[in-house]
Amino acid sequence: MLKKALFATLITLSTLFFVSCDDDPNDMVSSNEFVLTTLDNTEIVVKKDKDAFYIENKKDKIVIFDIFATWCPPCQDSVSHLNSLQDKFKDDLIIIGITIEEQEFDKDGNVINDKLNDFKAEYNAKYIMVNSSQNKNLNAAITTMLEMGPRHPIPVIAMYKDGEYINHYVGAVHEEFIESDIKRALGK
Repeated sequence: MLKKALFATLITLSTLFFVSCDDDPNDMVSSNEFVLTTLDNTEIVVKKDKDAFYIENKKDKIVIFDIFATWCPPCQDSVSHLNSLQDKFKDDLIIIGITIEEQEFDKDGNVINDKLNDFKAEYNAKYIMVNSSQNKNLNAAITTMLEMGPRHPIPVIAMYKDGEYINHYVGAVHEEFIESDIKRALGK
């Protein structure tokens, strides 16, 4: 009986180990921490504390997470609004575009950012865009908190101040609505 219990425990632990292992070390990061890679290969650490999301060392900022795809017309249209808001609130606001598209790799295993770079150039996006293996995990964490489910519409724009949830928007949204919430969060 003891041998069977020990064997079952060993099998369970082995399964957990092999299921957890992946080629990407960022996949082993805590489920409360997301390491995102920008187009210029800078890392941004997003922390989750209960339903709060904030950027490490930037907890005093308003953070907008723009969950989007390059092929999505409402996502393309929202770039000009997000650019305008980034300009108006540059000292108080950080916008991070999180693509939901699968990463592509070259023959050496390096991430190919051509599609995202082309999108950023074509729509003149002036805010941070990330393309990393943690995009899907952060997307899932945010949309789960928003009770949206795994097959949610895009774009999803989620806003946090000091890590605390402010509001979110789904689909095309007028810049004035987002700006009003930013001002309210800033006490203006």
